[in-house]
Amino acid sequence: MLRKGFCKCFSRDFYTPVILDNLTEASCYYWVHNSLPTAFAWLGSYDPATPVGRYEIDGSGLLAIVSRYRTAPVAEKKWETHRLHGDIQFMVSGSELIGYAPRESLIIRTPYDDGRDAEFYEPPVGVGSSFTLGDGSFAIFLPQDGHQPGIMLGTPAEVHKVVIKFRL
Repeated sequence: MLRKGFCKCFSRDFYTPVILDNLTEASCYYWVHNSLPTAFAWLGSYDPATPVGRYEIDGSGLLAIVSRYRTAPVAEKKWETHRLHGDIQFMVSGSELIGYAPRESLIIRTPYDDGRDAEFYEPPVGVGSSFTLGDGSFAIFLPQDGHQPGIMLGTPAEVHKVVIKFRL
């Protein structure tokens, strides 16, 4: 069960908070960025029948990416960060494991791509943590947050997720 607040991720080398909560508590995080009230309002009225795709949210500069996919083994998923955008990753249905490590602890595999606003990394060794993102929960990732979404919990499973990109 998720509790309001930060997910405290531990490893032997660092401690860092990741914002992880249920959509019902989203207003507690409006302080993170001025576009989050609009983003969370959109998620609050989200129709699960919305087709997979990319949607601009009311001329706000926010981009919602609706996806449905199968989770996969950890070795098949990439570590990433973004420089220009933060992510709200909201799980509509299903559950996945998400890896987390601070960007400064990661080794670059694929240099930053301006067009994708993404940099990819080697899997961290001895650093990092993970948490489960389940039905109705969200995580917020900022540029310093290396993350590895889409990892299966035991066996591959279908998930329905919305990622909202907000410009920093």
